[in-house]
Amino acid sequence: MAKIKIAQYWGAGCGGCDVALLDIDEKILGVAEIADIAFWPIAVDTKIKDLEAMPDKSITATLYNGAIRNSENEHMAKLLRQKSVLMVSFGSCACFGGIPGLANVTNSKAIFDYVYKQTFSSDQKNSTATTVIPQVHTHMPEGDLELPVMYDTVLTLDNVIDVDYYMPGCPPTTNLINEFLGIVTAYLTEGKPLPPKGSVIASQKTLCDECGRKKAGKSVDKIHLAFEIDIDPEKCMLEQGVICLGASTRAGCGAKCLEGNQPCRGCMGPTAEVMDQGGSMLSALASIFKVGEGEALLNEDQILEIMQQVKDPLGTFYAFTMPKSIIKRTVTEKGKKKPAEAPKQEA
Repeated sequence: MAKIKIAQYWGAGCGGCDVALLDIDEKILGVAEIADIAFWPIAVDTKIKDLEAMPDKSITATLYNGAIRNSENEHMAKLLRQKSVLMVSFGSCACFGGIPGLANVTNSKAIFDYVYKQTFSSDQKNSTATTVIPQVHTHMPEGDLELPVMYDTVLTLDNVIDVDYYMPGCPPTTNLINEFLGIVTAYLTEGKPLPPKGSVIASQKTLCDECGRKKAGKSVDKIHLAFEIDIDPEKCMLEQGVICLGASTRAGCGAKCLEGNQPCRGCMGPTAEVMDQGGSMLSALASIFKVGEGEALLNEDQILEIMQQVKDPLGTFYAFTMPKSIIKRTVTEKGKKKPAEAPKQEA
């Protein structure tokens, strides 16, 4: 059997997905038996010109991790789509925008202003020198320099190209990677059919279905951060007043955060039945919050007082999925509220 060709690329992300692919232990030997690496910049010395020279559809499967943050991310996604038979959205950033997607509360100008004018490392406040902000095109005596265009809005992979399969997680766990490799191997060696296009390589259940903690149906009257209390490792995290996104998050990760006595932060994204992960979790939280018999009589100020117990609502409910959510990003009406600026550092 001729070997297949695989590729891996890193868009706007942290690189953890690349490490995860190397973390499959002895299974990596099985990959080497069936596949050659056609393009993987952090692992093998291949150049973009090499990729451009490959015939279209000559790569069997590409695992693309990271969100689409700039013009280079989008160009590479489209180039790899052109060269690949199968395109896998690999990891939370590619699937939902991930942590980079939280930048959708502001825009590229505000981010550049903060990074190059306000941070201590930039040291611009007391400098008489002209503030230097990277430009897309720069002419130097040695030649012209070009940088990618940074977008105002962080996008998911399927916002810019057609995607065949999704593998969520921050990063995808080894069991999911092995499951996908098993599917490809069975297709190549036994002729078994591939999953339907658009399938998610993960469980169809919620993490609550996978979690072994005891649920007593208790209500809570106070929200805690995980470090503020001694969390009982046997009891439901949410019923102890710690926001855990397991009720609105797809299972398949093995509940590893909960095994470490930390709440789920939702990196596996929503199940197929959930339209908006953050909205779903808000609904779940409201259902267990004890407000007494006068719940229906609460006014807006009283509701806001309850909600103020949730620190950083956006980062809590949309830490990984904002670009894929219903809200997608904050918007600005002309003549009204400006985009939120990055927080200023205290002296």
